[in-house]
Amino acid sequence: MESVAEQSGEGSVALCRAPRFEEQRMRSPQYVGFWYRVLAASLDSVLYSALSFGFIYTAYGWEYFIPGGVGEGPVYPILWWVLPALLTLLFWEYQQATPGKMAISAKIVDAETGGVPSAQQWLLRYVGYFLSALPLCLGYLWVAFDRRKQGWHDKLAGTMVIFSE
Repeated sequence: MESVAEQSGEGSVALCRAPRFEEQRMRSPQYVGFWYRVLAASLDSVLYSALSFGFIYTAYGWEYFIPGGVGEGPVYPILWWVLPALLTLLFWEYQQATPGKMAISAKIVDAETGGVPSAQQWLLRYVGYFLSALPLCLGYLWVAFDRRKQGWHDKLAGTMVIFSE
């Protein structure tokens, strides 16, 4: 609320006005829509791929990239399953966003309170990614049609993605 104080002789009178529309709009969360989230996920994929490429080259050398060269080996599950999960969960815990979401000024919040999600919510959200992908990625497409722009993984974990202030 804006208030304007006017001095009139001995006392002061405060005039109050209703909040402006822009101020009200800024208080309600601005949900991140489907295409922005696709952009953020694409940026994350490029980053994770670059990191994985470096680790693969370090572990296997160029032979990994030659057809019929080195097989998957013991480092493969770490690079393609453990490392992305660990990085994603760490970014969520400490930044409330992955690098892609940070690039578009978005963050993940608890859908009820707007605060920082719990560790359990982060884990449910990550598992929810797989559930969202299973039926032809319908859980991700759901973001385009949902009022609060939540995918199935968000609904499962009780989170939502909003633009940072």
